[in-house]
Amino acid sequence: TMGVTVGLVVLFIYGGSWVCDARELMSSSLSSRETMIYEVSANCLFVGIAYFVLTTGPWATRTVAHLLLKDIPALVLQMSHNDSEGEVKALEVGGNENVCTMCEEFAAEAIKYLVENKTQLEIIDILHKTCSQLVPLEQQCITLVDYYVPFLFQEIGSVQPGEFCQTVNLCEPRVVTSVPLSEDKCEICEYAVEEVLLKLKDPDTQLDILELLLKACDAVESYVKKCKTMVLEYGPLILSNAEEFLETVDICTVIHACDLPYAGSEQATPIQ
Repeated sequence: TMGVTVGLVVLFIYGGSWVCDARELMSSSLSSRETMIYEVSANCLFVGIAYFVLTTGPWATRTVAHLLLKDIPALVLQMSHNDSEGEVKALEVGGNENVCTMCEEFAAEAIKYLVENKTQLEIIDILHKTCSQLVPLEQQCITLVDYYVPFLFQEIGSVQPGEFCQTVNLCEPRVVTSVPLSEDKCEICEYAVEEVLLKLKDPDTQLDILELLLKACDAVESYVKKCKTMVLEYGPLILSNAEEFLETVDICTVIHACDLPYAGSEQATPIQ
């Protein structure tokens, strides 16, 4: 409802005051690196939660999980600069192995810290206290926090440090080393089909494909709404059919990348 939405916007504003007091949660036993990780995470945690709640739905989870780690690149570059003892030097960010390694280490530590039960309970407690400042909408606010925040922490736990650092251009994309060394086109085709199947079975990939299709609908100016409705209605079915097709049809034989099976064996299923 409009009231709840307005309340959440106010909650977002109140979150700014929580960010300022985030350091009060830190115990004196934290190391300097852990302290930095906490500050980096805290500075964007509330922004991420507010964005997640306001957008509501699985489409936002990956975006928010990365948003919670968004300050890590700046921290890494700052520390890299400090390590150079004040010397100003041009960093080829994507190709600098030290920067890449540092980013992955910080991202891993931030993720580890944020998914700890103690950390989550402290954060949820602070959000509940923030909700109490929204007297007319306190209960709705608490309900939303209790419902959505666990999903958000779950998504944070699934973020891969290496992929995150590639996304923010602090690491170069790694070349897949498991590709068959053989130049046999049949073997390469079968490997490619296997990889596509793995991707199609991955929920994150499915969401990425549907998201791209929804964005493509914006180009059809007169039929945007109808286009998006069709994508949401038929997209999952199309992906399921594509997966089933690749599992049942010997596509590499059909496109003549592989030889026909020997005599007496079943022939490749023709394309329907």
